[in-house]
Amino acid sequence: MSRRSSASQEIAVVGSPEFTTGFRLAGVRKFANVPDDEKAAELDDAVAEIITDDDVGIVVMHDDDLEHLSRDVRQDVETSVEPVVVTLGGGSNRI
Repeated sequence: MSRRSSASQEIAVVGSPEFTTGFRLAGVRKFANVPDDEKAAELDDAVAEIITDDDVGIVVMHDDDLEHLSRDVRQDVETSVEPVVVTLGGGSNRI
């Protein structure tokens, strides 16, 4: 699979509507809203779809959402070079 040049790639955000709204207001056009009560069933598919999108160069997620991913999708996220996956937030007791 050939990737587009980074100059034409977009930022995407995946997570709860509360998490994605600020990014959308800032101009992020690619997003997947997954309400908290649907994460167990829907988050894997949403993340897999975004990280395989050739138009996406950076994926933003909340750190806590990694816990909801299956082992395979989490491994894909953690080892992804392109797109780069950036996680934000999380507890203060993390090492």
